[in-house]
Amino acid sequence: MKLFPYGHATHPKWPMAAGLVLAQLRAQMALHGYASNPTLALLYITDHYASQAQEILDHLSAELPEITDWSGTVGVGIASNNVEYFDEPALAVMLCELPTDQYRVFSGVAPLGLGFDAHTALIHADGETPDLAELINEMSLRTDSGYLFGGLSASRGPSVQFAVAGNGNISGHGAAGGVFSGGLSGVAFGEGIGLVSRVTQGCLPLARAHQVTASERNVVTELDGEPALDVMLRELKVTLAQPEQALKAVRATLVGLMSPADSAGIAGDASAVSRTGNFGSDVIVRHIIGLDPARRGVAVSAELETGMQLAFCQRNVQAAKADLMRVCAEIREELEPQELPIEAVMALAASEAEAAPHPARGIAGAIYVSCSGRGGPHFGGPSAELQIVRRALGDVPLVGFFAGGEIARNHLYGYTGVLTVFTTQ
Repeated sequence: MKLFPYGHATHPKWPMAAGLVLAQLRAQMALHGYASNPTLALLYITDHYASQAQEILDHLSAELPEITDWSGTVGVGIASNNVEYFDEPALAVMLCELPTDQYRVFSGVAPLGLGFDAHTALIHADGETPDLAELINEMSLRTDSGYLFGGLSASRGPSVQFAVAGNGNISGHGAAGGVFSGGLSGVAFGEGIGLVSRVTQGCLPLARAHQVTASERNVVTELDGEPALDVMLRELKVTLAQPEQALKAVRATLVGLMSPADSAGIAGDASAVSRTGNFGSDVIVRHIIGLDPARRGVAVSAELETGMQLAFCQRNVQAAKADLMRVCAEIREELEPQELPIEAVMALAASEAEAAPHPARGIAGAIYVSCSGRGGPHFGGPSAELQIVRRALGDVPLVGFFAGGEIARNHLYGYTGVLTVFTTQ
């Protein structure tokens, strides 16, 4: 598999940004090692362009008539290799050269049919969709691997998704032009498409995980047989006798949850908090939305069940950086053989100034979906998160967006990043 051409640009007027992106794509398509006959395009725009989504798609489709399939969505920010665009008008495109019998674009209007055996799927979803968690789980069950990756559209304006296939429209869309709101859309991939994906957490547990021993809907009343509120206050080192201090601490605190099904390990139960003091990828982070002093309970923004593991946590920049570097290293280790050819050694050893995407890295392209609360200043400065990805993963074609929630496997996460690469193997 060849490298995927990609381009990104910002400009107050979308036609100018589109022109800059098209120039990058065409220049790369003419280079040795890059795909010259792509069929699938991934398009991500910031919400500054959301109201012009249809015009943007129509223009890009006309300029790239060889591309038969489009997928993408809107974010409050978008990402590309080594750069983030937050709170500014921008767009990014990546062109994928994949066997046409190994992927299908789908949407809520034209769901994935029974005639295609999906192994994995890239998902774009509207966070306002009713029963979204159930829909994500249902979609996961329709894939052989059970693995989904993607995120929720994030926009201060229209929440749009792109889904176009074949002759410019998916059968069943009627007069729709490929821009939709609501539901799920994305791309299902067959078993022949090599993918490696990892979840990186952005929060650090304050202490060990506890077992939920009593709860009612979204209120946990007991942890390890103790009143849940007492456990939380003890770990936060605050008391209700000093309400202002306690309220400030609670507002900065979240909970990491792990369901009984996810904690069931082969050799006993797995823990939500690893021996290194970090969350595992099965943990989902949710907000604390209230306290119940009468029942000594803590209300969280998720349905709870007895047997769950729960750990109080806080957002932590250093932990997020370290975990992001860890998942990038894991991907590189999985893709790099023990004995590298000389061209691979030279590509991986290149200085940052000389670095360029190279097939020897084993990565044709990458998609990074991160929480809208992680990008920018949270990592120390503009584009800091994507700069970490580039330093740790290497210089690879990459696009993505900053989402209202991240999807991996059958879970809907928060404060995480989901990094997925297409392998060249």
